[in-house]
Amino acid sequence: MVVPAYNQGRYLAACLDSLWFQDHPDLEIIVVEDGSTDDTPWVLAEYRRALEQDEASYASRYIPETDTLERAHHPRYPKAGRSLRVIEHGRNRGLAAALNTGMAAATGQAVSYVPADDWCMANMFSELARALDEAPARARADFAYADMLIVDDAFRVTRRFDLPDYSFERSFADWYLCGNCKLYRRELHERFGYYDEALLAHDHDLFQRFALGGAKFVHVPKALMAVRDHAQRQVDIHAPSNWSRLIGESKRLALEARRHMAGTK
Repeated sequence: MVVPAYNQGRYLAACLDSLWFQDHPDLEIIVVEDGSTDDTPWVLAEYRRALEQDEASYASRYIPETDTLERAHHPRYPKAGRSLRVIEHGRNRGLAAALNTGMAAATGQAVSYVPADDWCMANMFSELARALDEAPARARADFAYADMLIVDDAFRVTRRFDLPDYSFERSFADWYLCGNCKLYRRELHERFGYYDEALLAHDHDLFQRFALGGAKFVHVPKALMAVRDHAQRQVDIHAPSNWSRLIGESKRLALEARRHMAGTK
């Protein structure tokens, strides 16, 4: 799981918690610190300290002789099946570059990236991994994606975002409708390359390349991620100038998908 982190110190620890406490048994978490100027480096240092030192407890036994509750103590963060690696860029190189750094360092069979201000349901990656593996080998999926809840900064749900079952037409030619909550086989990078660092719509571009190259997509009809609504916080890629550029790039990609469909008929 690659987490690109640039000036998202306010949200980063909660995002990492949502990954650490996944019910999938084996996760490699790679944070790419992309030259943040806020408290992101401090948040990361504190998080790594907490992984090693923090404890938690719960009431586990009532003792009537003393009328007390005995508490059981345990590490706050279980360590089995988890690793956290932080890679520092030193200066801001942009989201696509951060993703490429993280993906190049990843060792798992399947990969994904999670924006530092989003939050994953505890069963997100086990559900997506199951969708990748449950089909026969000859028909196995390469890319699994699921639905989302859209939340505001107070974590109130503003809407549920249900995506269509996969077809190239619905997921790429109509509009880009598959890429937020996802898990895909790392070997796709070996076949189709990485994120285009010249684009803001780099995920749209890459995943459309996957699809055009024959990768098989599957939809999991469950809301497995909480995605932050940026309507009141227009920063970075959501700043007005960047947002216009992002939408323009996605429009061009949708038209390319339609031309491809027309050429195959």
